[in-house]
Amino acid sequence: MAKNSSVKAWVVSADMGYGHQRAVFPLKDIAQDGLITVGKNDGSSDKEKKQWTRLLHVYESFSRARGIPLIGKPIFAVLDALLHIPSFYPIRNMSHSTYQVDLLESNIRNGICTGMMERIAVKQLPLITSFYAPAIAADMKGHEPTYCIICDADINRVWVAKQPWESRINYFAPCGKAAQRLKSYGVPEERIFLTGFPLPLDLTGRNLSVLKQDLGQRLHYLDPRQRFWSMHSRNVEHFLGKRNIRFAGDRKLTITYAVGGAGAQKEIGARIVHSLRHKLHGNEVRINLVAGIRPEVREYFEEVQKEYRTPNITVIHDDTMHGYFQKFNTAMRTTDILWTKPSELSFYAGLGIPIIMTPTIGSQERFNRQWLFEIHAGMKQENPDFTEQWLYDLLDNGTIADMAWSGFLKARKLGTEKILEVLRTGTMTRSNSPLER
Repeated sequence: MAKNSSVKAWVVSADMGYGHQRAVFPLKDIAQDGLITVGKNDGSSDKEKKQWTRLLHVYESFSRARGIPLIGKPIFAVLDALLHIPSFYPIRNMSHSTYQVDLLESNIRNGICTGMMERIAVKQLPLITSFYAPAIAADMKGHEPTYCIICDADINRVWVAKQPWESRINYFAPCGKAAQRLKSYGVPEERIFLTGFPLPLDLTGRNLSVLKQDLGQRLHYLDPRQRFWSMHSRNVEHFLGKRNIRFAGDRKLTITYAVGGAGAQKEIGARIVHSLRHKLHGNEVRINLVAGIRPEVREYFEEVQKEYRTPNITVIHDDTMHGYFQKFNTAMRTTDILWTKPSELSFYAGLGIPIIMTPTIGSQERFNRQWLFEIHAGMKQENPDFTEQWLYDLLDNGTIADMAWSGFLKARKLGTEKILEVLRTGTMTRSNSPLER
């Protein structure tokens, strides 16, 4: 990171699930005064903090609403309508303002993001944010340059200013679909950088050295009967290098099950463990249960851990977001399958980690799911109660290994490097090679 020591920026996120915070975490080394969360450590007033707290409660209620018997689905439908993303096709001009855009501007004029704006006014630096409100607020105040990281494969119109042709916001898009959507919302092409999602540098390494090493091992664990290797070994050797694909065999197949920031769907983790209990006790598989920073989810997963009494279950939790992300990144190096909802973690497919998807929560997750289907890097979960049957059928026929390889080839993995390149030079190099994008 020494080459980026001269690069500094205000780096801002929002406490709306893990996605926005995870997106800026790889940029912590360039963050002026550390990572800033609006409504938390940005110097905001008590009034503004209460506003952000209310928004977080709405988000969490939205995420958990579907699990409420009888009334859950109607509540979910109302909240989902506010975040609805329209069908991509037919391609059309969608630059007209919406209710959500007008509501956001009204909230900004009523004090949302005031603390952040006062904080960043003390030093003229670029602003990078992974949430739309700080970007729109900075743009309304004339702050330049402002960069906004898109955290999903598709987005609501609220991410773009009311008059996008007059806005000065630059966008970092994680995939081609997100870039196309920004154009349809009226963002000029020169303000859209197709960088890819900012993945942790400790999971990619210099010239993808860490990624190549980890993927070279992962593909062996995902293909116990050598179905994938019999068809793709030369291709794998070409991209990863011969020394990275020699099988070490020093661990066992590892599944990581991760809940989102609201803690929804934790019960699926328990069902997976129960189905795989014989393989866990037989030392054939390991499971990481990711609780994030939520103590009630940690307690739930620790009860599961106690019930099955095997060292092959690990609960990943920390009291701080920073600590959690570090632990999660460490676990990813030996994770063979990531089982989670199609959130921002969908982009971890670029690391060559196949994604098994739980049911979607919200419009943006449906588009993330569609993107994973399109690049053949993810699949919808089958019944978790029968994981031992269907998952091992897919492992035996090489399907999961195929997903891992497809994600590596088709998803962008240099998002962090590309963002830093734009900050240093104002532009970025482009390539069609899977090793250079």
